[in-house]
Amino acid sequence: MFKFYQMKHNFQILDKMRCLRKRSTVSFLGVLVVFLLFMNLYIEDSYVLEGDKQLVRETSTHQLNSERSFHTFKDLSNFSGSINVTYRYLAATPLQRKRYLTIGISSVKRKKGNYLLETIKSIFEQSSYEELKEISVVVHLADFNSSWCDVMVQHITQKFAHHIIAGRLMVIHAPEEYYPALNGLKRNYNDPEDRVRFRSKQNVDYAFLLNFCANTSDYYVMLEDDVRCSKSFLTAIKKVIASLEGTYWVTLEFSKLGYIGKLYHSHDLPRLAHFLLMFYQEMPCDWLLTHFRDLLAQKNVIRFKPSLFQHMGYYSSYKGAENKLKDDDFEEESFDIPDNPPARIYTNMNVFENYEASKAYSSVDEYFWGKSPSVGDTFVIIFQNPIIIKKIKVNTGTEDRQNDILHHGALDVGKFNEFRKKIRTCDNYLRLGEFKNGNFEISEVNKKIPFDIHCMRICVTKTQKEWLIIRSISIWTS
Repeated sequence: MFKFYQMKHNFQILDKMRCLRKRSTVSFLGVLVVFLLFMNLYIEDSYVLEGDKQLVRETSTHQLNSERSFHTFKDLSNFSGSINVTYRYLAATPLQRKRYLTIGISSVKRKKGNYLLETIKSIFEQSSYEELKEISVVVHLADFNSSWCDVMVQHITQKFAHHIIAGRLMVIHAPEEYYPALNGLKRNYNDPEDRVRFRSKQNVDYAFLLNFCANTSDYYVMLEDDVRCSKSFLTAIKKVIASLEGTYWVTLEFSKLGYIGKLYHSHDLPRLAHFLLMFYQEMPCDWLLTHFRDLLAQKNVIRFKPSLFQHMGYYSSYKGAENKLKDDDFEEESFDIPDNPPARIYTNMNVFENYEASKAYSSVDEYFWGKSPSVGDTFVIIFQNPIIIKKIKVNTGTEDRQNDILHHGALDVGKFNEFRKKIRTCDNYLRLGEFKNGNFEISEVNKKIPFDIHCMRICVTKTQKEWLIIRSISIWTS
């Protein structure tokens, strides 16, 4: 655990370094210390993919800062050293360009059942032609049984040959020689020895997968090998990322189960790979991912609902044990995802604790909560750019607080006052309608409003003793 806290201290120092860069004058010694710390933690990916445009079955090298070749696990898990892993490319063509999203899957031989082909099929079938242009799928066959790997590669290449040729699907393998000794590990949490071995190897499997994917796209999402996807999941992910523009985040969650649907910036993958390697025998992967998020100063979970990925396997990859876990927030069919363009949010209501106004406009599972609102109180959204709105939907209250709704309210849209250019305020409002039973919904706004909309506001039209929860504000643009 000493290593863990030392690591936390290093990440905190790295964050302090970001603040130092904003200062105009810093002593030479301070700059030198910060620089050395930065070099100790920062890993620059030098991803090189070799080969021609045919299916490749050869050994290739993928490395990070590879001045020297290290082949021992001690070197691999050292933050100040270089990572140099020689991967076998089991099925791949050269990546012609960087994609928007890489989907990473690690798979091993199961005692019962095999869902990998169905998972890959779901990814491609649930994506449109345009979406397929922006994704790449990397499958790490992480089992040490070479015969099983060969059989799986045959099945994958027969079923998904056109995706491999198009550069959308790569199948890789990290040889056993790069793994640490997986016997005699620490038995934290009283886990049986074989369970510790399984989860420790799984951490290394994912670390090598992350390492490989560090420079293939802008974003990376982690899946298991027994997952079903929702329709147009990429479009949903892009909308969520766009709605969080200007917001700091490390991990976005598109499923509440384990490490399914966890999304990262690709520039964070080298650090995450090192992190999993350093603490591979300490705890399961999903616990480590939570610690990684905390260390990079994202204290709260940012989870999108409905979930985009569902666990479909019946048997676990560990000993073939039954695993009936399901995400009850998952929706498979195409659902109407709001655009929620970038905006600033204001309210003069008395906010309760940390249930800030911005949470009502977010795509994640959070809400605004204010104390008893009075007549004349407002909740205002000012858009970054004027927009054409097709549809607006506002929901108040929750299942467990059904009376904390807006009992009497209205919704207006407006534009900036043309005569007050220096002060950007909305003076010209037009009322679209009243709330009914705590909810508001209107379609074809663009046919009813003769101007581009700069702002929107919710008005309290009668004082109420109940508190107010604004659960979600959804806006669809033209």
